[in-house]
Amino acid sequence: MLQNKQIVLAARPEGFPKESDFRLTSVSVRDLAQGEVLIRVIYLSVDPYMRGRMSVGESYAQPVAIDEVMGGGAVGVVLDSMDPQCAIGTHVSGFFGWQEYVIVQAKGLRRIDPSVAPITTSQGVLGMTGLTAYFGLFEIGELQEGESVVISGAAGAVGSVAGQIAKLRNCHVVGIAGTDEKVAYLTDALGFDAAFNYRTVTDYAATIKGLCPSGIDVYFENVGGAITDAVIPQLNVHGRVAVCGQISQYNLEQPEMGPRWMHHLIIKRAKVQGFLVSDFAPRYAEALKELESWYNQGKLKFPVQIANGGIEAAPGAFIGMLRGENLGKQLVRISSEL
Repeated sequence: MLQNKQIVLAARPEGFPKESDFRLTSVSVRDLAQGEVLIRVIYLSVDPYMRGRMSVGESYAQPVAIDEVMGGGAVGVVLDSMDPQCAIGTHVSGFFGWQEYVIVQAKGLRRIDPSVAPITTSQGVLGMTGLTAYFGLFEIGELQEGESVVISGAAGAVGSVAGQIAKLRNCHVVGIAGTDEKVAYLTDALGFDAAFNYRTVTDYAATIKGLCPSGIDVYFENVGGAITDAVIPQLNVHGRVAVCGQISQYNLEQPEMGPRWMHHLIIKRAKVQGFLVSDFAPRYAEALKELESWYNQGKLKFPVQIANGGIEAAPGAFIGMLRGENLGKQLVRISSEL
């Protein structure tokens, strides 16, 4: 009988997660019921939002229970099927979790065509990552041609795609990242107009003002904290802030106290709005069509970092991502693509 290795939540983290907060377990794979498929997971995506689901508190999703399999998006291949519409050998993506195999209903799975793009893109630029950047910019940020855009967490999965999309609209794009290597990648490889290393810059406000002399029209927010405190006062009149994440705050045991900047929103008549990509689920197809077009034309690069070592490598890759060790999307190779 096929054995399925899984990573479950062993303890709720205090501060940064530790390897001991996870546990490796194994269960037998059951028989399929009508309409179900058995999937061998190939690549697992590890993302910042998972940190919130490890704790109990105010959130948009139920926390992962102790001894429950960690949730997460993934791409895999169908090994067995009890649905005539989903053949063995089909590549699919979905919310499969941190495990080697998964049994799910075939209905609702997204089919992935490896001849169109590498299957890794389904977890990045042609998946939730790209969709988040797309809707965050166009729907929440109301991006217009030629505007001034600042992106925090710019070398991460979503930030790197958002910056490239803004450049496709001829915007002046400034990225904020955590290493000189990432800064160079943003400007040299992805075409950002400027970027800076927040770990070496001491005066965020002065640096941002120098790089955005005409002010800021759209701020794509992934980080929070002191960086956001420095950006908000420099918004232009009718500026927009798309709040995608707050990664600098996720692992704090006590919340930071920061400057009060709400009055700047009155002065600038600015908008700050949080969002979830799932808000736009009915429009995924239209966005993916445009993202695929840009990607296939070579207009969107997909920086990706892949941790090898199977499902056992997932906790370390996740913790490293939270610490900013990744460039672009962080994936874990669970099994061979063959």
